[in-house]
Amino acid sequence: MSSNVEQRAALVAAARAAREQAYAPYSRFAVGAAVLDEQGRIHAGCNVENAAYPQGWCAEASALAALVLAGGRRVLAVAVCGIADDPVTPCGGCRQKLREFAADDCPIWIVDNERLRATHSLGELLPHSFGPRHLTP
Repeated sequence: MSSNVEQRAALVAAARAAREQAYAPYSRFAVGAAVLDEQGRIHAGCNVENAAYPQGWCAEASALAALVLAGGRRVLAVAVCGIADDPVTPCGGCRQKLREFAADDCPIWIVDNERLRATHSLGELLPHSFGPRHLTP
C-alpha cells in the first residue's frame, strides 16, 4: 500500500466487513478487527461466541490467527470496529496477544460504522508489557 491513509482506510474497511460476519448470538455485541502484516497484507477476524462463554474468542485473536496462517509474523497496524457509546478497544487478553506480534508504537485505530473514534498505540493500551524480548537470552 502506498500510504498510511490508504492503509488505514483498507484496515478500517476490513474490520467493518469482519464485524458483519461476527457470531454473537448471546451478547449481540459484534466486533471486527483487521491487522496489517509486514508484507502489506491485511488479515481480518470477528468475534465468535460459544454457549460455554469462556470458549468464545475475540475478533483480534481471529485476525491474529489469520495472520499466522498466512505466514505473517509482524503486525504493523490494527483496526478494531465495535458499536458502543464508548470506543471499543481490545480487551486485556487481546492486548497481550497483539503484543506477541506488534511493537509498542503499533497504531490501533478504533472505529465504529461511521467514523474513527480513537487512535492509540499498543504501548498506550498495554504499558510496561511482557513480550518475546523478555524470553530471549
